[in-house]
Amino acid sequence: QVHLVESGGGLVQPGGSLRLSCAASRSSFSIYAMGWYRQAPGKERELVATTTSGGKTNYADSVKGRFTISRDNAKNTVYLQMNSLKPEDTAVYYCTAQIMVYGMPYWGKGTLVTVSS
Repeated sequence: QVHLVESGGGLVQPGGSLRLSCAASRSSFSIYAMGWYRQAPGKERELVATTTSGGKTNYADSVKGRFTISRDNAKNTVYLQMNSLKPEDTAVYYCTAQIMVYGMPYWGKGTLVTVSS
């Protein structure tokens, strides 16, 4: 069981930056993978970025070069640094954690990111 709490969402202008944080109630050493998904109005939830306990990362093509996923094991926290934000990045961003390779995923409640002038 993992409890996830996201923070850092808000309103930002195009070209701006935000950093999202996700704190886990469990040691990161016991979590196989953590990541971020997002869901825009009227669209399905999509993968943004993931990172495994071994340090492997994966990004959606739409965010490569702009977003960076990282984690602080001492704080059991994963981050998503978002730069050069675009209006199409507007969505609710959800943190996810997976204890085992094919284990049940856990989800945070989401944090809203709005990119608008």
